[in-house]
Amino acid sequence: MQVIVLVARLVLAGTFAIAGLAKLTDRAGTAKAFVDFGIPDVLARPGSVILPLLEFVVAVALLPVPSAWFGAIGALALLLLFSIAIALNLALGRRPDCNCFGQLQSKPIDWSTLVRNLALTVLAGVLVWQGAHGPSPSLVQWLGDLTISERAGVIGGALGLGLLAAMVALTVQLLRQQGRLLLRLDALEARLFGSSMPDVAEPAPEPQVGLPIGTPAPAFALDTAAGMTMSLDDIVAIDSPALLVFTNPNCGPCEALLPEVLDWQRRHAQFLTIVVVAEGQREDIRAKIAARGPGPVLCQREREVAAAYQAWGTPAAVLIGRDGAIASYVAQGADRIRALVAETLGGLPMPSSVPPTAPSPGRNGHAPDGRGLIRSSATQRGEKPPSLQLADLSGKPQEVASVRGRSTLLLFWNPNCGYCQRMLDDLKAFDASPPANSPELVLISSGSPEDGRAMNLRAPILLDRQSRAASAFGAGGTPMAVLLDGEGHIASEVAAGAHAVFALAKSGSAQHESTRA
Repeated sequence: MQVIVLVARLVLAGTFAIAGLAKLTDRAGTAKAFVDFGIPDVLARPGSVILPLLEFVVAVALLPVPSAWFGAIGALALLLLFSIAIALNLALGRRPDCNCFGQLQSKPIDWSTLVRNLALTVLAGVLVWQGAHGPSPSLVQWLGDLTISERAGVIGGALGLGLLAAMVALTVQLLRQQGRLLLRLDALEARLFGSSMPDVAEPAPEPQVGLPIGTPAPAFALDTAAGMTMSLDDIVAIDSPALLVFTNPNCGPCEALLPEVLDWQRRHAQFLTIVVVAEGQREDIRAKIAARGPGPVLCQREREVAAAYQAWGTPAAVLIGRDGAIASYVAQGADRIRALVAETLGGLPMPSSVPPTAPSPGRNGHAPDGRGLIRSSATQRGEKPPSLQLADLSGKPQEVASVRGRSTLLLFWNPNCGYCQRMLDDLKAFDASPPANSPELVLISSGSPEDGRAMNLRAPILLDRQSRAASAFGAGGTPMAVLLDGEGHIASEVAAGAHAVFALAKSGSAQHESTRA
């Protein structure tokens, strides 16, 4: 029992020492983890220093015999707090990055994280119970009782474990550095050569990985990061070739390629529908992928869709034709994806100019019926939408579908959406001098308060960072809009694209005139 107690002390001391040091070297990540776990921002910054210092104190206290029992009590208290925080977040369906060991190991929590913490809690509990019945064994005395060969084995084992931990830490840092270098190289290439068209020089021959060309694409229906549902039929109905890009929010090469994917979505949406299919938790996908771009991002729980298309790694991509059949083998890796996009765009008719506010394919800027209207299953005309409050730019909560006594145009907006930016000047003109009897404009933005103020609109702007209102009204992209009547009821289908939005505003004016007459 004495040896078990001593080993438990050493394990806990080492664990807390490594965790404290890793957190101190990654204070920004530690502070972010505090916020992600639900701690207020005002406590996150001091907490990023206080917590690792407490872990150091516990680690040091566990080593000497006189203070070992008090160190065990501190370890037990911290581990119980950690376990409660993890259990609460998991129960709420949230999976923030643990950051338990700083940059050495930072991944979303799951039930295995809770099991690991509970195992350490049991060790700490054994130390507290044992210390209450007698002094804990001395490390110095235990080493003194060993033979010379046993001491050499213990010291060699400790050095080996330390060397292994150092090698793991070095490997993690090298991988992270490689990811940062790839991002910088991509940014440099974009500055030097631009990114209007993917430019790939002599890619390696494409291996025939994936489903045979011409076979029907496997059907699927996935939730988007915004909470809508999008199926293969929805994608095929857009009537343009579609590129499924399989990615992972924690994949370094995917992170390096993502800016190009977003650029392709903005520049070439008239000719190629690009749909990102991400694996992992929706919170991670929304924060690391969907928040950065305008295109649809589908969430698969494991790899069910990727496996159906035989895309075994990330990043990977496959082309689906207008007829819903497989049009390419799986392109694995960034270079082959670039080559596939370049080949696809090179084989499509591309007019020299496109009207700046022309509807474009995909959930952002176009709808399958060709008129810019989407029949949403979330809401129906004549219904009262769900009660939902969003904060305005001053932080004051406002009811989205409040009764204003006149028709209201709810415009769903993303400041990082290329289609939104194309219509911004026309929107400002509409806002500054609205036509007679036009509906009241209310802009619902997924951006920050600073983004909203920068628009300089007179119309109220409500912040919807989690896309709650967009999901409630069936707006799966931006710019999209829906009309409410004077009683706050749904008065239109969802309009997608600048032309459809302004047409809906005009129809709202006509409805107002008809009501007055």
